[in-house]
Amino acid sequence: MMVHILSAASELFSPYVMAVIFGSAVFGLFIGAIPGLTATMATALLVPITFYMDPVPAVAAMVTASAMAMFAGDIPSALLRMPGTPASAAYTDDAFALTKKGMAHVSLGICLLTSAIGGIFGALVLSAFAPPLASLALKFSSFEYFWLCLLGLTTSAFIMQGSPIKGIISLSLGLFVSTIGIDPVSGVPRFTFGAPSLIGGVSLVPVMIGVFAVAEILRFYAHRNPKLALEQVELKGVFTGQGRILWRERKAIAQGNVLGTLIGIVPGAGADIAAWISYSVAKKFSRKPEEYGRGSEEGLAAAGAANNAAVSGAYIPALVFGIPGDAITAIVIGVLFMKGVNPGPTIFLNNPSTVYGIFMAFLVANLLMIPLGWVAIRCGRVILKARLSILMPIILVFCMVGSFAVDNTVAAVGVALAFGVIGYFMEEAGIPIAPFVLGIVLGPLVEQNFLTSMMKSGGSFVAFFDRPIAAGLALVTIMIWLSPLLAFWRRRKLVDQA
Repeated sequence: MMVHILSAASELFSPYVMAVIFGSAVFGLFIGAIPGLTATMATALLVPITFYMDPVPAVAAMVTASAMAMFAGDIPSALLRMPGTPASAAYTDDAFALTKKGMAHVSLGICLLTSAIGGIFGALVLSAFAPPLASLALKFSSFEYFWLCLLGLTTSAFIMQGSPIKGIISLSLGLFVSTIGIDPVSGVPRFTFGAPSLIGGVSLVPVMIGVFAVAEILRFYAHRNPKLALEQVELKGVFTGQGRILWRERKAIAQGNVLGTLIGIVPGAGADIAAWISYSVAKKFSRKPEEYGRGSEEGLAAAGAANNAAVSGAYIPALVFGIPGDAITAIVIGVLFMKGVNPGPTIFLNNPSTVYGIFMAFLVANLLMIPLGWVAIRCGRVILKARLSILMPIILVFCMVGSFAVDNTVAAVGVALAFGVIGYFMEEAGIPIAPFVLGIVLGPLVEQNFLTSMMKSGGSFVAFFDRPIAAGLALVTIMIWLSPLLAFWRRRKLVDQA
């Protein structure tokens, strides 16, 4: 083990990889600070750049960019009341309320330090619990993997904000896209419509670039907002008095760390849901709930810690089971596959140096966040004055180059553009993207493990419940399926009693 750790450290701390991390950090801060350009988009845009990198610098670049972008989304939240990333929306009102009181430096200081603390906590949990979980995962058969993948799909549809029906629609569309290509049993092409480029299925990376990056570009041109004036704010003294504030809000930070990491582990949850839930829990148990929405430092601390802790937590199911915890890890899984590294329990046996490199990259990225985040805050006005009308066409070129580089085919560019349009109309209709992406990623795994299990059992469905772990996962999954029916039955019962 120590040999692999030293090997990963020697690679990670080489001048080349550190330069990659620094460049990715600056890129992530810039993207995250511009409203509408999310941490997922920052990760997707790095895909073409990582093609010629080894696995450790490639993943380190994505880890760093996503962590930095997650924090940088707080800058426009505090200065413009415009969340830079969806995770920042949970506490935008509080951040902006402090700004209007002349305390923008306090608001952004809390966001910066709690983001770093949450990211480090999540990284420590990842490095401590991922290896033993991988040992447990080695005992999984196709029955357990089938229920685990199905549980991931179920949670992604039901825990999204908004209507569960729309979550199910999104998931169903993703599952349909995952069936495009050759049928694994009969070998007959499915839903290819005679296009040879679709026989091998739809490549994951062009889809990701389409639904996250291209869709955002379309949204910008469809909904141009008038330029907003920055508040006259003081951005000096970001760290002044922060020690006292962090100590006073230590319970909220601890709660955000734990909740953020746990929610990040749930497939399909992501940092935005972690931030909302942590903020709501902190408000519920707060001694001053009336301050929430009006400049609550406690709410900022709880949600700010949760969003970056969730980013780290999402890598636990991604590395241990090969199941993405969120859209960012779905992209990372795709990149690892392209590098010949297969996420799952065997990654700890076949690529241990890569895994430990990822662990250390999280710690380095979140420690680097403090000095670079301070610089980003001081440069907040400059970042927010970037002209999106110039930036968007440049990003579109990156999207097309990245899509083409996956398979070296023009068809991949067409896939990215097509899914960009699909992603735009889905979000316009209020249909979430995360279940759609997870359906594409997990659909083949569900199908493969189901078919394998049926062949093992001779067509008997009872075998899916024979093994203890499989039965436990099945029970949890079916309970989630039945929860809407139980809630409906309870409402009907209360109406009848009234």
